[in-house]
Amino acid sequence: MRSSSLFLTVLFFCGSCMVAQDSKSDYQKLVKKFIENIKNDNKEALGDWVVYPLKREYPISDINDKADFVKRYGEVFDTALKNEIVKSDAVKSWSDMGLRGLMFNQGKIWLDTEGRLIAVNYQSKFELDLKKSLIAAQKKNLDPSIAFFQTPICILETSKFKIRIDHLGNNNYRYASWSVEKKMTEKPDLVINGGVLVVEGIGGNHQYEFRKDGNVYECAIIVLGEKNSPPARLRVYQGKKVILSQDAKIIAK
Repeated sequence: MRSSSLFLTVLFFCGSCMVAQDSKSDYQKLVKKFIENIKNDNKEALGDWVVYPLKREYPISDINDKADFVKRYGEVFDTALKNEIVKSDAVKSWSDMGLRGLMFNQGKIWLDTEGRLIAVNYQSKFELDLKKSLIAAQKKNLDPSIAFFQTPICILETSKFKIRIDHLGNNNYRYASWSVEKKMTEKPDLVINGGVLVVEGIGGNHQYEFRKDGNVYECAIIVLGEKNSPPARLRVYQGKKVILSQDAKIIAK
């Protein structure tokens, strides 16, 4: 009995090793394919292996389809990033993160478990300059009372309000709102500084909380929710009581 148990244990262990080796070999093939396409600037092939939309840092617009990816490929994958990817080692430079996918250089690039591109957490000089010019344009079109911020976060719209959230720096967020029929170039009806970001778990859900006159204004961004959950929601609390709750659309983020 003991020898049979030992045999089964060794068999199970060897089987596990073979599965692990096969898995490792599979992910290395996916990485090598991606590296080769980058090396050859094979935009068309890469464009077929992207999960759209490919997010870019707001206020830069996301890449929404293959044609957009091919057009903007050089804006995202500049010489520095391409060289870094081409010189990378499929074993040493890339990490298998299980169901989360394949990670390059601490998250600079993410592929999913099928080898599709799901994230580029890198900004080229072109994108950095574009971001600055887009922010400058936003500031120019805002009322002087709020035409100062470090980074725009998002614009939400409920059935009654338009809401703009900006980062002023040093983890200080600002809430500005207008009635829905007003233009955002007008002076806001309400402005609250000193907001904070609250992140819930690792699913991506997060919210911005602002306090004024004893009330808490909560703008939630819902990444993972129920089937019919809205993309965002505005709630106003008076103590623990919800005195206002409205689903929101994300106009820009």
